[in-house]
Amino acid sequence: MSNKLVAYFSASGVTKKVAERLVKSTGADLFEIVPEVPYTKADLNWMNKNSRSSLEMNDTSCRPGIASAVENMEQYDIVFVGFPIWWYREPSIIDTFMESYDFKGKIVAPFCTSGSSGIGDSSANMQALAPGAKVGIGERFSKRVSENELAAWASTFE
Repeated sequence: MSNKLVAYFSASGVTKKVAERLVKSTGADLFEIVPEVPYTKADLNWMNKNSRSSLEMNDTSCRPGIASAVENMEQYDIVFVGFPIWWYREPSIIDTFMESYDFKGKIVAPFCTSGSSGIGDSSANMQALAPGAKVGIGERFSKRVSENELAAWASTFE
């Protein structure tokens, strides 16, 4: 078991691939944040103001359920949290994840995937949801990021 965890939510598979590369480059354990109710393609249509993702992102109190939990979260010192960037911030399911555990004394390292949008206010939002944690400044990665680039970024949290 590692003292590092990569927890990620992936809507299209891009974040999953980056998370898997991050695990290979750091030796961290891997946890997929799976929604209790899976997102359909229609749910993810950000151009539809009535799609599930649009409605969730317009309600900052929305907390979509997560299908499973991290076992032994207390063993991890560093938790990398990955997600696709939605509306210039983390998806609401990441807020659910952050509120589900005690991150006090842990380092949380946010990362997002996007073709062009930055991580926005995600780090500050996640810090507010994890009192006592040290949430680092997050980083945006493209789907083509290399293991070496991920390893270099991850080493800044050790």
